[in-house]
Amino acid sequence: MRLLLIEDDEILGEGLRDYLSADEHRVDWCRSLREVAAHRGEPYDALLVDWQLPDGSGLDWLRGRRSRGDATPALMLTARDLLTDRICGLDSGADDYLVKPFAPEELTARLRAVCRRSAGNASSRRRVGQVEIDLAARSAHLAGQRVELTAREWAILEALLLRAGRIVTKPDLERLILGFDAEWASNALEVHVAGLRRKLGREIVETIRGLGYRIGAQA
Repeated sequence: MRLLLIEDDEILGEGLRDYLSADEHRVDWCRSLREVAAHRGEPYDALLVDWQLPDGSGLDWLRGRRSRGDATPALMLTARDLLTDRICGLDSGADDYLVKPFAPEELTARLRAVCRRSAGNASSRRRVGQVEIDLAARSAHLAGQRVELTAREWAILEALLLRAGRIVTKPDLERLILGFDAEWASNALEVHVAGLRRKLGREIVETIRGLGYRIGAQA
């Protein structure tokens, strides 16, 4: 997944970035709302937001995104542990609320859960035709046989599955896979999509000519 991490604590932020990156997520780490402004318009699978930031409130920032119709899954990360704080955070648009300190393993489990719910499917398992996909285990099986995917192939499959039924434009898909300010060769995405189709069948990814890609209609 591509994640936006907003955290001003250097030790915690660096630790989370490194842990999530080692878990094969693409992480853009911002230490202030001013830094976040440089990422405006970038697509993300989830947001990890500290409540208290040096130049404002992460909760107010999230509330503003929700008022503009942004439904990207969001986890509030904060030391504020009162019941009234948790209620305020959830009522203001956070999909989950994690009190510091927390184990990074719990964070990633909660991330998977809120992203599944956002995609309209509480289960980590999905089926597209004869392909069975487990988002939690990061595995794909075709007709019962496990299929090994490259990191880029899996990232494309995951991004499309989390947006099942929606068309993802080529530029957005490239940024979801590579992250902020990254560039691909002109045909690189098509090469990886072709690899997915070769391994899992042509129906796994639909090309919507002139618009982008979406997961197969049988998802």
